[in-house]
Amino acid sequence: MSRGTPRRASPAAGFTLLELLVALAIFGIVSALALGGLNAVVRQEAIATGQLQRLHQVQRAVRIMASDFAQLNPRRVRDALGSCEVPLLAPCDASYPVCLSHDGWANPFARFPRGTLQRTQYRLEDGRLLREYWRVMDRTLVNEPRSEVLLDQVEAFELGFAPRVPQANQPWVSQWPPLQQQGSNSCESVELPQAVHIHLRLGDWGDIDRLVEVVQ
Repeated sequence: MSRGTPRRASPAAGFTLLELLVALAIFGIVSALALGGLNAVVRQEAIATGQLQRLHQVQRAVRIMASDFAQLNPRRVRDALGSCEVPLLAPCDASYPVCLSHDGWANPFARFPRGTLQRTQYRLEDGRLLREYWRVMDRTLVNEPRSEVLLDQVEAFELGFAPRVPQANQPWVSQWPPLQQQGSNSCESVELPQAVHIHLRLGDWGDIDRLVEVVQ
């Protein structure tokens, strides 16, 4: 080769514009697929978390009601006018499906000067199941109940009671005291049922039933 002949330069290494466009397109497709999968996972996690929270809410409500009815106590109470009420009255009136006296009101470390008995009532209001209780058993005009929402999305709340001595082939009755004991709605002794059937109809979970044996 003569000294006067110039050398041919080697082509520079790199990507062409077309290759870059193809790579960007592939990266965009993969990113979109990954983002869609991530969003699906996040949605499923949110649904699972909501269902778990709902499960805990339902379990807590049923557990509290079962504890109240299992520990029914024969202690009668007096209302604000001094009249006696039986330990279990269902329905109390048009607004309150049930009023009851029960044991089991926890008092950890005896922090409050009170007993373990509690007067409680349940009612439905705008799809919410409310539990109301008094700090003392006998009510006065200044003794207002405390209220808490046990459960929402409740379409129905019904109770059934099993008398200890069934009458006329009726193992369950829908009111308490039964008809044959209605005249005992006073300070006289009234027996408690043998078992209580709790029925809830929820807007999202459907029907829930719980059978509670009354401990005596």
